[in-house]
Amino acid sequence: MLARVWAVFIKELKQLSRDRMTFGMIVMIPLVQLMLFGYAINTDARHIPVGLVDFAGNQQSRAIIGALEATQAVNFTKVFYSAEQAQQALTQGSVKAVLILPADMPRRIVDKNNLSIDSQPIGQWLVDGSDTVITGTIKGLRNFPLAETQGQAYTPIAPTFAVTTFFNPEQRSVVNIVPGLLGIILTMTMILFTSAAIVREREHGNMEFLITTPIRPFELMLGKIIPYVVVGLIQVTIILTMGYLVFDVPVRGGLDALFGAALLFIFASLTLGLVISTIAKTQLQAMQLTVFILLPSILLSGFMFPYEAMPEPAQWIAEGLPATHFMRMVRGVVLRDAELFSLQADALWLLAFTGIGLVVASVRFRKKLG
Repeated sequence: MLARVWAVFIKELKQLSRDRMTFGMIVMIPLVQLMLFGYAINTDARHIPVGLVDFAGNQQSRAIIGALEATQAVNFTKVFYSAEQAQQALTQGSVKAVLILPADMPRRIVDKNNLSIDSQPIGQWLVDGSDTVITGTIKGLRNFPLAETQGQAYTPIAPTFAVTTFFNPEQRSVVNIVPGLLGIILTMTMILFTSAAIVREREHGNMEFLITTPIRPFELMLGKIIPYVVVGLIQVTIILTMGYLVFDVPVRGGLDALFGAALLFIFASLTLGLVISTIAKTQLQAMQLTVFILLPSILLSGFMFPYEAMPEPAQWIAEGLPATHFMRMVRGVVLRDAELFSLQADALWLLAFTGIGLVVASVRFRKKLG
């Protein structure tokens, strides 16, 4: 019995060593997970891109801004000249928060120094509340000690900031999770459906039939993904409807912008699945490659952890994933009532990704025909 078991053991080892794709997954998946969880994932939001509306425009305001940046919690990346411009930037998602310093800020600081009962906050934070982690970080700056910025290092003042939360004032995490979950589910199902498309034709013996037909490779790739577009739109409808009915997640944006963004992401995910299908030789390999794409999409797209908290190399990888761009778009439309035009950078990226993916899949399939 031991001899027979040993023979099967040797046979499986040899077969595994010949399957380069599976052997590579054995090594790469643990390495990728280790790097993602140990290096790229960070639950502490740092260097949050924020805006500034400085009506005071004096040395005190500049000292406050410098002290806030020294915490490394925020980076002032944009300057606005009105509260309306700041709110528009929050809606578009170009900044995560905005600090407004009023013109009478010096008087408010004096009131704080004198421990006046009627003292007002020296400034106000406007925060995009759709991300609860970022909101918590900004709220941690409400009672930020600014004594050293006033040239009075030993004066016991404690100026505070008021915090106004937009889009999710109740700070319900489900409001942020449901739109993000839409991107993860579409990533998983769309790539999984099409990653085995060409492999399935080969395993079922249909490849010879496809070779003899007059259909062009690009037409075949396009015909493979169109049926799944309808499936993806059905999933979008189910998730958002149930999210609204069960979890009371609002859909503030227009349905045209929402389904437009979903269509762009569905096409991008399906073409990525087709590229995987031209690489994999078996459906098992296709599934392994799908998992290899799905894991970074969950961890780096901003679904679970703030994008701003990741180191720059991880952000570069995240920018190459369709899920990252769709996550920004769907949360912008659903939670902030953003228009598709204001999210055109991410929309154009998904459109370009779809075009390039279709060309790559068509070229690889043509090579296989030869």
